[in-house]
Amino acid sequence: MKNIVLGLVIIICFSACEKTLEEVPKDFVSKANFYNNEEDAQAAIVGVYAGLQSDFYGMNHYLMTELHGDFIFGRGSQAPITIWDQILDQTSIGRCASNWSSLYTTINRANAILDNVPGIDDISAEEKEKILAEAHFLRALSYFELVRGWGAVPIKTSESVDLSSVEAPREPESKVYELIIADALAAENGLGEVGGQTGRASKWAAKMLLAHVYLTLEQWEAAAEKADDVIVNGPFSLIEVENPDDFYKIFAVDTSTEDIMSVHHSETKTSGIPTYIHRGQALPYNYSSTGYFAWLPDTNSFIGDSWDDNDLRKDFNLYTQYQNAEGEWVPLPETVPMLFKKFISNTSGQNVYSVPIYRFTEAYLFYAEAASKANGGPTALALERLNMIKRRAYGYDPNTASPVDYSSGMGAADFENTVLQERGYEFLLERRRWFDLKRTGKVKEAFAAAGKTVIDERFLWPIPEDEINNNPAIDQSDQNPGY
Repeated sequence: MKNIVLGLVIIICFSACEKTLEEVPKDFVSKANFYNNEEDAQAAIVGVYAGLQSDFYGMNHYLMTELHGDFIFGRGSQAPITIWDQILDQTSIGRCASNWSSLYTTINRANAILDNVPGIDDISAEEKEKILAEAHFLRALSYFELVRGWGAVPIKTSESVDLSSVEAPREPESKVYELIIADALAAENGLGEVGGQTGRASKWAAKMLLAHVYLTLEQWEAAAEKADDVIVNGPFSLIEVENPDDFYKIFAVDTSTEDIMSVHHSETKTSGIPTYIHRGQALPYNYSSTGYFAWLPDTNSFIGDSWDDNDLRKDFNLYTQYQNAEGEWVPLPETVPMLFKKFISNTSGQNVYSVPIYRFTEAYLFYAEAASKANGGPTALALERLNMIKRRAYGYDPNTASPVDYSSGMGAADFENTVLQERGYEFLLERRRWFDLKRTGKVKEAFAAAGKTVIDERFLWPIPEDEINNNPAIDQSDQNPGY
């Protein structure tokens, strides 16, 4: 875990000079001159948020999660990620190690807040409570990514300041989830409204995280309760859509009424996602035969012919033709007949806008799935909330019955599959599909439908060698299968 130590927010200075040790340092950050007031606490929590980086714990984490979907192929160095009957290659094993380090660095920064901010006197009680709650939220979010990606992982709840404090065994997933829930509940209780800062956690983001965790743990009633709370009591509303480009009102804006929490971008902190879709100069979708694109849609999957052309999300997410220099519409080449479009609207590729962490749409689908599972089949409200999302997708008023509504009478299994399908369409390229398939036990079924075979060793990512070498509580026998 050398990288974790290297990523610490607080730098500890050692000196052989006894006089220096007795003095309060003036020219660098140390525990002797930090965590003294509200300004220090604010700077520290900003450092924890920095762990989210430009695209949710960094582009490596985003692409590894996204390319573990049944609807996508990697290209170039990312192609081996989508060879499902083999373990990850060395390049992607390195990506996993980088992701592990990023997540634990964020956790360590959150731990530093939780260890040190309670002792600050020069800060208002309200601000202290908020900052501590934000640290709890970010630690919970980080552990949620870790446990879903690697399974049992070391639990660290105190700040690591040197290599002597890295020893921690892999803990069962149940214990990791206990910490996640405790942290998320603390965040829910200590955080306030969203306000104008959707790049920071709110009580609504904490409720969404709790709903997501409860759903993953099959605690159906608790998941439905949290999702319903967001729907009924939250300050959010669905964006109405009449044509595919109306979805840009969600994604090509700094924030929207659906934005519960997102990673925000600017001219100096841009998103990397458009580059991985591709980067070109041709309008309107940036296609260029010399452009760079590493993520290719798999038309043999659920996003192919089975996706209804009348679903406006299809034209928003995918395209098959572009305008050439003369302004003529021409088809993409046979070698690349379809490309992703969700984060592409112009030659800047939406790189200054926001990437969702949680948006309001998901509360409806969380509720629909959880309420149906809790009641042994879909309730009227579960069906209605599922239909609200489908209506919007087809350009209808979400609150009014439409010709595309799913009919009543579906059994529990059919309803679960239908919600999963809607989630696939709604959250394409939003880091949901792989973990949705894992938690519902449908990985192999979905991949087989797309003509792919997945080996069991791909269900968990490899523990980094640095962790095994530097953590005395872990050895090679703790490694995940296949690595």
